[in-house]
Amino acid sequence: MTRTVAILGPGAVGGTFAVRLSEAHHRTICVGTAEIVGLMALSGITLDSNGSKPVNVRPIVTERLVEPVSLLLVTVKAPFLADALERIEPEAVEHAVVLPLLNGLEHMEPIRVRFPGRVAAASLSQFEAYRVGRMQIVQGTPSGVVTMASNDLSAQELERAADILRSAGMQVELEDDEKRVLWRKAARAAVVSSATALSRKSVGELRTDPEWRPRMEQALTEACAVATADGVKLMPSAQWTRIVEMDPHLTTSAARDVLAGKRHEIDAIAGSVVRAGERLGVPCPVLARLVAQADAL
Repeated sequence: MTRTVAILGPGAVGGTFAVRLSEAHHRTICVGTAEIVGLMALSGITLDSNGSKPVNVRPIVTERLVEPVSLLLVTVKAPFLADALERIEPEAVEHAVVLPLLNGLEHMEPIRVRFPGRVAAASLSQFEAYRVGRMQIVQGTPSGVVTMASNDLSAQELERAADILRSAGMQVELEDDEKRVLWRKAARAAVVSSATALSRKSVGELRTDPEWRPRMEQALTEACAVATADGVKLMPSAQWTRIVEMDPHLTTSAARDVLAGKRHEIDAIAGSVVRAGERLGVPCPVLARLVAQADAL
């Protein structure tokens, strides 16, 4: 069944979803700044996935969403979230699932304030995409896994949103604990985003680096301790195994942003874990040092 889906922030992640959803014959609306809307109106979005023939789609574009949608994907980066949310009229999502695909822990509150009763927590894993041009994206992974849970929405509403994503080739897992969905990626992402951005090294290089590996392991132990104090038991060994399983050439969007001199998300990702530790009385000296170093970049 064709659904109307909106994407707030059609960057690398949002743009990939826009192409996949358009290919699945959903009515796809990209919501962005005047500059992005103008570029997309001229050239659409081109996606190159795993070396296959590039695909170009031309979704509907707008600076402000006013029409009703079934699903809103929030894929804007954290530093731009507050302004971006103003581009969505709450009435447009009063019967929709609002699904943020941001890393970290603190983005849920402003989204929930803007769209009360319509938000699900989500994480995106086993997925890498990056822009090689303003409207040209390379997807380095064959698919991705979206995990979601909601304190607001019914199981039926979540399942309908999951069906839309599955039709676009995504794997979807439904859970019943928002906090666990966020923490299972946040603990790991806090460490990997900080380390790749500060070191300018890939995940594979970091795993064997005699200086960086122990720093990452210590920071990961701290992040898991905070998660456990927050009610989500995480084992550092299991989280490190996930890092070991990552593509050795993998880097992060935070690292790419730092290299390009752009605003990065390290405070929103790793800083949110440190602040949770402060709130819960769990010290994070190694991770806090990484965040402080990133702030100075």
